[in-house]
Amino acid sequence: MRTPFRLQTVVAALGMAGAVLVSTAHAQNIKIAMVIPATGAVSQYGDMVKEGVTTAVEVANAAGGINGKKIELVAVDDACEPKQGPVAANRVINAKIGYVVGPVCSGAAIAGVPIYNSEGVVVVTPSATSPALTEGKNYQFIFRTIGRDDQQGPAAAKFIAEKVKPKKVAVLHDKQSYGQGIAASVRDDLKKAGINVALFEGINAGDSDYSAVITKLKSAGIDFVYYGGYHPEMGLLLRQSAEQGLKTRIMGPEGVGNPEVNAIAGPAVEGMLLTLPADFSANPKNAAIVKAFKDKKRDASGAFQLSAYSATQVLIDSIKAVGDNPTKVAEYLHKTSFETPIGTTAWDKKGDLKSFEFQVFQWHKDGSKTIANQ
Repeated sequence: MRTPFRLQTVVAALGMAGAVLVSTAHAQNIKIAMVIPATGAVSQYGDMVKEGVTTAVEVANAAGGINGKKIELVAVDDACEPKQGPVAANRVINAKIGYVVGPVCSGAAIAGVPIYNSEGVVVVTPSATSPALTEGKNYQFIFRTIGRDDQQGPAAAKFIAEKVKPKKVAVLHDKQSYGQGIAASVRDDLKKAGINVALFEGINAGDSDYSAVITKLKSAGIDFVYYGGYHPEMGLLLRQSAEQGLKTRIMGPEGVGNPEVNAIAGPAVEGMLLTLPADFSANPKNAAIVKAFKDKKRDASGAFQLSAYSATQVLIDSIKAVGDNPTKVAEYLHKTSFETPIGTTAWDKKGDLKSFEFQVFQWHKDGSKTIANQ
């Protein structure tokens, strides 16, 4: 069966981290690039975004595309690496693509968006949460369909202070833009709430042994741990803490919300706390969209699927309204509110959402999640 859009084959011209899916469609198609980690340690988040973008494009193309023109996806791999952010941006620009959903990771996004903005490419990231992406930049072409860490951090800190009520907290991070940023936000809000943050320390992403920091946590009498970073390190912290007898709950941001954490942590993952975007897939208003996911055996309830769908939708709706002109699309986005799967979507002057809902969930060893109560 012929697909309603073309998604081409990977060309590894710059190695795996620089791979790009090359377009051969006719010029009349409207191209949207997905800048995602298709390779690397967190490629699962790229898969989530790809599911959301692909579903949105399928739905739009089935309804006639954009003013009679088909939408064509072009996927560019940045491997979630800051050094690949500018490489990916230049590949998009050289391909003469005016619209991007992504980048997925904050570090790669921060490195790439100055190029997109200077070249007039409209970027809507469904997952990069670092305030540094937009704060003080005066970008005109950069937007998000997810909240910032300084919205997510307070939600985590409020839950810790009001529900967990620990006596001595350690806040760890992976020393990267995303992880350290969210960790600092949580630390600052915990201190404002009068919680004793006894330790704020970075670990090295990619290490396989965190026994030294776990020993330090035990010696300090820590009774709750917050970790800012991604699921590979969280999984190891959970498993190795259990192995060393550190009996504390550990909490993280949406970057740890991946079923792969179960494979790393094993049974120790049960009860992991994390902040995630609200489960928009449970909203009855999204029933038709959730069905479109299910019909293609995709999961709409993950961390970024519906924020990616929404990012794609606002681009499509804007091009329909003002034409295939990135400058006009950016202007339209700045002044328009959209009804999307994540709710009413509108931006401030920085391109950040005016409001976004994060919730605290409890993760289970079967890969499911439930709203956390305590």
